[in-house]
Amino acid sequence: MNDERYQVIVVGSGPVGAGLAIDLGHRGVSCALVERHATIHAIPKGQNLTQRTMEHFRFWGVEDEIRAARIMPPDYGMGGLIAYGNLLSGYSHNWYQRRQVRPYYFTDSERLPQYQTEHVLRTKVAELSAVDTLFGWTAERISQDDGGVRVIVTPEGGGFQRVLEADYLVGCDGSHSVVREDAGIPETRSEHDKVMVLLVFRSRQLHEILERFGDVSFFNALHPSLDGYWQLLGRVDVGERWFFHAPVPPGTTAESFDFAGLLQNAVGAEFEIEFDYVGFWDLRIAVANTYRFDRVFIAGDAAHSHPPYGGFGINTGLEDARNLGWKLAATLNGWGSEALLASYDEERRPVFESTARDFIETFIENDREFLCRYDPERNLPEFEKAWRHRESNANADVIAFEPHYEGSPVVFGPDHGVTSALGSHQFVAQAGHHLAPKPLSSGADLFDELGVGFSLIALDADDVDVETFQTAAAGLGVPLKSIRDSLADGRDVYGTRFVLVRPDHFVSWVGNSAPVDANHILSRSAGG
Repeated sequence: MNDERYQVIVVGSGPVGAGLAIDLGHRGVSCALVERHATIHAIPKGQNLTQRTMEHFRFWGVEDEIRAARIMPPDYGMGGLIAYGNLLSGYSHNWYQRRQVRPYYFTDSERLPQYQTEHVLRTKVAELSAVDTLFGWTAERISQDDGGVRVIVTPEGGGFQRVLEADYLVGCDGSHSVVREDAGIPETRSEHDKVMVLLVFRSRQLHEILERFGDVSFFNALHPSLDGYWQLLGRVDVGERWFFHAPVPPGTTAESFDFAGLLQNAVGAEFEIEFDYVGFWDLRIAVANTYRFDRVFIAGDAAHSHPPYGGFGINTGLEDARNLGWKLAATLNGWGSEALLASYDEERRPVFESTARDFIETFIENDREFLCRYDPERNLPEFEKAWRHRESNANADVIAFEPHYEGSPVVFGPDHGVTSALGSHQFVAQAGHHLAPKPLSSGADLFDELGVGFSLIALDADDVDVETFQTAAAGLGVPLKSIRDSLADGRDVYGTRFVLVRPDHFVSWVGNSAPVDANHILSRSAGG
């Protein structure tokens, strides 16, 4: 076996692993992408891509390709519908309308099956000279020491092994991660003792039945007997293909259950069904106790997993990749630090813990409480009043889901700031928060002008103040691009004259004048 040396090895080429490899490749980091499946599995999942995720794809140069790979018509967005009892009960309302937060992001959301996303990302990876791909190779064992990390990989079907070496390794290999297990990283699970079925099927009749709801992409039927757990129906295309998640009794097999009846009861009508796939999964929430052990990192489902409630999974994983990519590159290129690498866990793990606690678990608890308390057969006026209240607050979760790093040690957040997924979308530039877009006086959008390193937005700033930052950055070796403009034409909404933006488009520091020690600002932002 011959050793092959890289700077980073990425195990797992789902969207998270492929996205990380692209991020690293763009930054000139040599990496190997190892994936045990030679071909992509055509199971529809991870379909809702948020505006924030589409910002990643724009930065990685694949936004147009992602949109071109869309299966559904453009007028079918990420919007959902939630109904009481069954979809045709007469009690339903729109839900999870991400257009509510569109102004705070640079680009539109998108919806397409994960296998389409993976195809686009694999195609992009193949164009990057810094990335070697090993599709059809399985990571068998990993080890690490002060000199680096080693991975033994075996080809599909057996045969000779190869040993890959690198400075760092990232496991993006799913909820049953070999990397996480080999690295000895424990995880904490919240068990719900529910067996869930995933059905992939075809039905033109169902499309005709649900046409009355317009351009809705997914449907949630809340049934009193299910204790707050969802029956989630979604379109794969418009006209025929669908997927469906729902609780089933323990011990259910593909042959032992009336899945057609389950579907028809959730919809509230009979229709013809042709099944393509029947699979099962356990409803649980799991989070690794740390996202890093020495030279080994984990991301995506390897670090955290949860039921497909709210479309958080793929988007959270891709944010992991964006957060970790620039930090690995910065450290390998000599201007990052150990503290910067440590901040990956310090930023991303609390965000997922908040997502699980404040959103996913809360969805289940609130639905359970509603179903227990209100019953149209017991007290119809009371039920209808409560249902109208739910409808009036249907997008509250979309607005409140604003992951931020206020408690991060590498941003200048508020005193006693706490990193969380709970926040509020604002145009005001805030340390630790995602930067909202604004046009520049040149006609270009600010986001298209941001650099691959740090960016300093200077509005009505003196030359000497900008030069102070540039001199400090040059001394530290930190890449810094200055973007100068005025406060006119609405840019005063940022509420400050200086905004220091990280490579992942989160704000590191804000101020109305150049600091006494710009060196300190940049050094801490890079983990110094």
